[in-house]
Amino acid sequence: MRLQENTRLALYSVLEFAAQPGRRLSAAEIASRYDVSPHHLAKVLKRLRRAGILAAARGAGGGYRFVANPKRITLLEVISLFERIGPARVGPGARNAVERALEQVLAEIDETAKATFGSLTVNTMLKLVGRRAL
Repeated sequence: MRLQENTRLALYSVLEFAAQPGRRLSAAEIASRYDVSPHHLAKVLKRLRRAGILAAARGAGGGYRFVANPKRITLLEVISLFERIGPARVGPGARNAVERALEQVLAEIDETAKATFGSLTVNTMLKLVGRRAL
């Protein structure tokens, strides 16, 4: 499963916000950490806000903050906001046995990835990030 840039930015942002749940961060702060356009990231953050993962405040001292439960929200829930996730299936365009077999394997890999993302919570990822940072 290859994730689109918006999806990756959403995951990075959710983890950044969840690591500092009481703090408001601007799109510009997050964008500078990942070397992306603040305008582009603002669109991603807006979708996360509409989903109830972030809350936004305008004006001086404004920005976004994490409001979801990091122990309950999974990476798959975040990914699903940006990616079309459906049941994996072998496409009818496979012309021969080799193509059909390869598509079946790829479908199984996608199902495994979905199951893995569905089992990983934001809290679990924060712990993993913390271990890797040591």
